[in-house]
Amino acid sequence: MARAQIEIDLSAIAANVRKVINETKVDVCAVVKADAYGHGLVSIAQVATDAGAKWLGVALLEEAITLRTHGLSIPIIAWLTPLTEDFDSALRHDIDLGVSSIALLEKVMAAGERTGITPRIHVEVDTGMTRGGVLNEWPVFLKKVSAATLSEKVELVGFFSHFARADEPQELANEMQLKKFTNLLSELKATGVTPKYLHFANSAAALSNPNATFDFVRLGIAMYGLSPDVKTMGSSKELGLIPAMTLRAKLHLVKQVPAGAAVGYGGSAITTVETKVGVVAMGYADGIPRNADNSTGVFFNGDRAPILGRVSMDQFVVDLGLNSKAITGDEVIVFGAGNVGEYTIDDWASASTTINYEIVTRIASRVPRIYNR
Repeated sequence: MARAQIEIDLSAIAANVRKVINETKVDVCAVVKADAYGHGLVSIAQVATDAGAKWLGVALLEEAITLRTHGLSIPIIAWLTPLTEDFDSALRHDIDLGVSSIALLEKVMAAGERTGITPRIHVEVDTGMTRGGVLNEWPVFLKKVSAATLSEKVELVGFFSHFARADEPQELANEMQLKKFTNLLSELKATGVTPKYLHFANSAAALSNPNATFDFVRLGIAMYGLSPDVKTMGSSKELGLIPAMTLRAKLHLVKQVPAGAAVGYGGSAITTVETKVGVVAMGYADGIPRNADNSTGVFFNGDRAPILGRVSMDQFVVDLGLNSKAITGDEVIVFGAGNVGEYTIDDWASASTTINYEIVTRIASRVPRIYNR
């Protein structure tokens, strides 16, 4: 290892996929958007497929096309496609498209006419997230999409929505969203159109709400072994998930410093006793949160070493302790599964006032990914 690297345990990814398939008794759509939550798009998609996932889900069309060009042949849905996308290419690559507006429906239909390929679409409805999905356009959209389906200008493959509070399983809002979803579905069926697949559940709902699993679940954060919300749903271990990502880095420099030394930009940390500090060769350019506090840090030789001062662009400082055996060039664990006492992704999220999703997705591409089984 030169400076830093991400290690991905592919067997953990596979185990998490199989766990959800076994527990939900429905198919899994492996969500590999955002470079598979920082874990590596193509590698994770292949492992998830081998583990039994029947679908792949991405946000962007370019992600879907990359999967196709790397030989992934199972159904892929892309659900965040602006009107300016190359829908002709999407159809030629046999990519299912999420449709959430009249304008988008018309663009996709036009691509179908140009290419002679019937678009495979999934209608997204807004049931309470107030983000993506058809809302105020629904009465007119319903007429247009049903007419297009019955005239075979599109194939209406799926009907879906997204929970706003699935990681709070007791919230009444979840049941309200499900009720709205089934009501809108009934209106669609009344036009003579029945989608082949219904999908609503994300990781949180897949793990906690059997009423929301329908035909397949969209498995995101849980596939990577992380809890949708530690506070409301429990830790990875409590959920039976295996974290797949470990981040390792080198100590660029180890040195002894006196009590009263100001550390980092702004001197925001002052050593209270004589100690050894380690300079870790990673910073916010690599995705280490600049606002991380000293409740996290790195793990070396059985000990935790908390952050000292502010994270810089390419490096941060940790307090190793005066008796540490660490020397310049040693390897440390920035985060891992927590099995040997190291800081976890959730620890880093808490220390940075964010969520585990952000910690893993923000690790920069300049940090190489190494895949282990």
